[in-house]
Amino acid sequence: MTTTTVSSGATCPVAHVPEPSTEILSAPLTNSFDYTRSLGPVLSQFALGLRDGRIVGSKNSDGTVSVPPVEFDPITGTQIGELVDVASIGTVTSWSWQADPAPAQPLDKPFAWALITLDGADTALLHVVAVESPDDIHTGQRVHAVFAAARTGRIDDIAYFAPGENTEPATPNTTDVPEGDRVVIVTPIATSNTHSASPAESEFLYGLKAGKLIGNRMASGVDEGRVYFPPRDVSPADGAPPAEFLELPHTGIVTTFCIVNVPFQGQKIKPPYVAAYVLLDGTDIPFLHLILDCAADDVRMGMRVEAVWLPKDEWQYSMGNVSHFRPTGEADADYETYKEYV
Repeated sequence: MTTTTVSSGATCPVAHVPEPSTEILSAPLTNSFDYTRSLGPVLSQFALGLRDGRIVGSKNSDGTVSVPPVEFDPITGTQIGELVDVASIGTVTSWSWQADPAPAQPLDKPFAWALITLDGADTALLHVVAVESPDDIHTGQRVHAVFAAARTGRIDDIAYFAPGENTEPATPNTTDVPEGDRVVIVTPIATSNTHSASPAESEFLYGLKAGKLIGNRMASGVDEGRVYFPPRDVSPADGAPPAEFLELPHTGIVTTFCIVNVPFQGQKIKPPYVAAYVLLDGTDIPFLHLILDCAADDVRMGMRVEAVWLPKDEWQYSMGNVSHFRPTGEADADYETYKEYV
């Protein structure tokens, strides 16, 4: 332990952190999914209007018009009953300049975000105004909607707003869209970053690449002697360091499980199948994996199972190297031997 002096003149301890003994792994990581939403009776009419090159609002009990339409009256809370068309021309009520557009934003050159109150509406619509510089936009400016040629019922069917009061109608839609008065919107959502594994995680991943299941034993404290799989950098109970890494057996027991019967988008295994917590032999923490190669209703607590690996030439730095677990055919474990892990 050393000390360092801070700007106030006081000293504080600085702990020495040794370099990790295992080379740290890192890799690009992208998480993505498609968010699917049914717009319902009111917003579907707004989406259908955009497809047609029109803008629809809702008429409230006090006579005001909301754009986009609201599903329930802001005054009474009752369901909206009347929808009305408003103009595609309006007035900028406030704005801000986007000097460096991000890849997912509406335009690939600098533009203005603006709140626009359309003629016939009493609320402002957030959208973009295509102008060359912040000198070309101001509060009170009149603008008009420019519709995209291909329209699917999304807000970006309005490609942007432009200065002036152009009243030309939108061109006919060039996209084939499904029939019906309900619209379903699919929005891809993704985050991308570089994931750097911790020392224990790196040891775990190197083991998987070599066909090994690596855990570790805690050195002291509340978790002294406890074996974790996957391994932890410190005890989650009190932060105590681990004593050693261990190569673990590829066998274990089912502690708890569920049978998946409901299909969902992107599902790779046909239901029914079993997701179970497996307690590897010699460990103290179960982990979640698949139980296959048997009927789903044959899986039970205490069942002895073994890992089934992908072919060696498919191994990566991934727990996916273990395709699933299957029954070994051995006698079930006694409940007393695993009840504290349930």
